[in-house]
Amino acid sequence: MTSIRHNDGVLDAARDCVLAYGVRRTTLTDVARRAGVSRMTLYRRWPDVRTLVADLMTREWVRVLAGLDTSDPVRAVVAGIRELRAHPLWRKIVEADPELLLPYLLDRRGATHEAVLALLEPAVGGPRRARAVLLVAQSFLLSAPTMLDPVTLDELDAELAALLEAYLG
Repeated sequence: MTSIRHNDGVLDAARDCVLAYGVRRTTLTDVARRAGVSRMTLYRRWPDVRTLVADLMTREWVRVLAGLDTSDPVRAVVAGIRELRAHPLWRKIVEADPELLLPYLLDRRGATHEAVLALLEPAVGGPRRARAVLLVAQSFLLSAPTMLDPVTLDELDAELAALLEAYLG
């Protein structure tokens, strides 16, 4: 039997609630109702909405990674950044609840970081390079919107590709 902690029905319900209300206004009761499970079932697995949303974010971001072709790591990184920027859950979190991302930027690596590193290490030549590429890519994902005007996201993505080509070339 699939663990409820990775139950797509529960995670789908959580995604729908977050997209509708934002993380701060989503409750485990909302998610349980939408998923058709009891509140206690959720409370046994997730102590709070943030923990549930962390699992949801991991699932969603790992799905983006799964679709990337790392035979060309530069293209894969740029495509991954574009897909994440356009992802509805990413956009909602960045717009409504950006503080959720701070622990993953300042305090600790999350499961998504581990998945990215596992994908990048063989593609870019080891752990040091993978970490450097991840840090650069993460900055383009998070901060590119602050650097617009007079340049576009497409132009910044081209610069990211140029940086990565020079580093990995």
